[in-house]
Amino acid sequence: MTRIPSKDEILAWISDNPTQTSKREISRAFGIKGSDRIELKRVLRELEDEGQLTKRKKTYRDPEKLPPVAVLEVSEVSPDGDLYARPLEWQGEGDAPRVLLVTKSSDPALKPGDRILCRMTEVKDEDHAYEGRLIRRIGQAVHRILGVYRKGAEGGRVVPIDKGADKEWMVPAGADEGAKDGELVEAQQTGPKARMGLPKAKIVARLGDPSAPRAVSLIAIHQHGIPDDFPDEVIAEADRQKPAGLKGREDLRHLPLVTIDPADARDHDDAIWAHADDNAKNPGGHVIWVAIADVAHHVRPGTALDREARKRGNSTYFPDRVVPMLPDRLSGDLCSLHEGVPRAVIAVRIVVDAHGEKRSHSFIRGLMKSRASLNYREVQAARDGAPNEKCAPLLDEVITPLFEAYAALKQARQKRQPLDLDLPERKIVLSDEGKVESVRFAERFDAHRLIEEFMVLANVAAAEELGRLGRPLLYRVHEEPSPEKLEALREVAQASGFTLAKGQVLQTRHLNQLLSQAEGSEFDELINISTLRSMTQAYYSPQNFAHFGLALKHYAHFTSPIRRYSDLIVHRALITGHGWGDDGLSREDIDQLEATAEHISETERRSMTAERDTNDRYLAAYLSERVGNEFTGRISGIQRFGAFVKLDETGADGLVPVSTIGNEYYHYDGQAQTLKGERSGLELSVGQPVLVRLAEAVPVTGGLMLELIEIDGAPVTTTTRSRGGKKPVSRKGAKARYKAEKTQKKVRRRRK
Repeated sequence: MTRIPSKDEILAWISDNPTQTSKREISRAFGIKGSDRIELKRVLRELEDEGQLTKRKKTYRDPEKLPPVAVLEVSEVSPDGDLYARPLEWQGEGDAPRVLLVTKSSDPALKPGDRILCRMTEVKDEDHAYEGRLIRRIGQAVHRILGVYRKGAEGGRVVPIDKGADKEWMVPAGADEGAKDGELVEAQQTGPKARMGLPKAKIVARLGDPSAPRAVSLIAIHQHGIPDDFPDEVIAEADRQKPAGLKGREDLRHLPLVTIDPADARDHDDAIWAHADDNAKNPGGHVIWVAIADVAHHVRPGTALDREARKRGNSTYFPDRVVPMLPDRLSGDLCSLHEGVPRAVIAVRIVVDAHGEKRSHSFIRGLMKSRASLNYREVQAARDGAPNEKCAPLLDEVITPLFEAYAALKQARQKRQPLDLDLPERKIVLSDEGKVESVRFAERFDAHRLIEEFMVLANVAAAEELGRLGRPLLYRVHEEPSPEKLEALREVAQASGFTLAKGQVLQTRHLNQLLSQAEGSEFDELINISTLRSMTQAYYSPQNFAHFGLALKHYAHFTSPIRRYSDLIVHRALITGHGWGDDGLSREDIDQLEATAEHISETERRSMTAERDTNDRYLAAYLSERVGNEFTGRISGIQRFGAFVKLDETGADGLVPVSTIGNEYYHYDGQAQTLKGERSGLELSVGQPVLVRLAEAVPVTGGLMLELIEIDGAPVTTTTRSRGGKKPVSRKGAKARYKAEKTQKKVRRRRK
């Protein structure tokens, strides 16, 4: 009789030979023949009963491992373009393993949701356990939508919450997951796209009452795909973190550093202090300290915390909640510079002269203890001569020197001439129940501006320091306006009676001169809005293209590593550049700087859009009880289909459809941003004061529909019926005439 291998020997063979796991292949491997195979079959059945093997047709495998060929679903695309998938069948006890897809140029393009058949290879890697090579795609990703469910006699419909989506989805009976009428749901397309009729869908998630308090930001989180739940491994890793000690750090606990934040701030990631420079060679100069939480000490490259922070890119702020980049154990505790608690920081000591020009800087990895956690209002009151009990002891040593240093920095700012837009920010105030209580202008004190100037100075120092050290980093880049946008701004300025210099290299001081001309005039807001719209969007880049808006040659984000991944990269670069430890910039960080820059620029835009959408929905909910009321405002944008109006009281934007402004054809000029009536000659342009009536407010979408009553103080006819028995104007003929007029204008312009 041939010796039957032990259970351990069989398991070892299967582990080493995952593609040869049938009973016949195991028999051949151990030389088992004839009736001895009956005994082998008994051993294999015992291993199956014990849960150490699972039988798949005629093969056996370890249930804690994937088979050689598996069906996967593409689950995510990493910021650097790598595709990851998860097995659709997993019988192990732990979480399903993560699979990195190794693709070829001939493979079809894949996206999250696609189902694929892959050949598997087990690997040992920190962020994935297998590599998968595509055999074929067996199903494509299905389209998903967020909307409100409307129940019908047989099934129901999903009404999208996106402003731009007008097609509803049909939900057949039995595919509603028990959703109630009016409930917010996530639906998934079923079957092929319908050429005619409504697309079919099934409900995959019920999200509750869309009008419930605090549901507004939840809608934006789901709609824009913002990760709001931390994986268990990330929470566990954060919970294991301990406060940093003094080892390897400079002791800064004797410095009277303070934090100054909004009154409701939960975290404090920057602390400041300033004093007069006692160096005789710098008369009237100042020494400014800016200390920033040492997040890099706790979030090391390649860890679960790091991967999740990079994935999120930044924190997202809503009126009722924050979706943080880091778990609360870090953002609200270990990386928050709480009063009287030792905290690890990376600090910069900056020397400026009497006119606020930077003379030198030096970076330190240290340990500080905040003297006090202050808010803007109380610091401003102390500066204005009414210090409270908390500020009074700090007035001479801390608060007064801070404002003296700020006065010097203001001189340097005036000389540098950064873009000086005057666009007041409105703040949505919620009640304890989560409903909009009021909409008011956000307070702006010199205390706010002081912090801003100190942070800008520290960011400049970080960019210059890393440039000096020759270390790679992520710059904050803001390029100058395109020639097309600049010409459009110039036309708006000329039409308003102002001038914008032409034929020279554009500098921010030229734009400030234009803003100064308009200040206090009826065109003040128009010029501010038009100037803002001419700007490009700031972004992150490993290459330095300067910061046009701030009028700075070198600029990087250093001051908020709790809420921006870009700042964490800058901190790591400083750690590596100064040799402060092994938690600096890794080789992987450097290799994927370009991909990281693109990714976090995109997550920043995603957060801005989600925050804007949330504010729109809150404002629509606030105004929904005032439908029919009249409001003053100004035209903030012109499109072919109508004019957008920003309401003075709330700052909300609503649409006046062109179809409601009289029965005539309106010519749209995208360059001049105007709509002009074919018969009446009525012209709508950005910045014009208007009186409107609120016709509709839809909280779920955030949409406001307005009726135009007056423009520039003159009444406007808003009927859509033909006047005086005349036939409606021919749209085709009007467009032809308008095109001919534009051609003639261009010819005349060229002849001049």
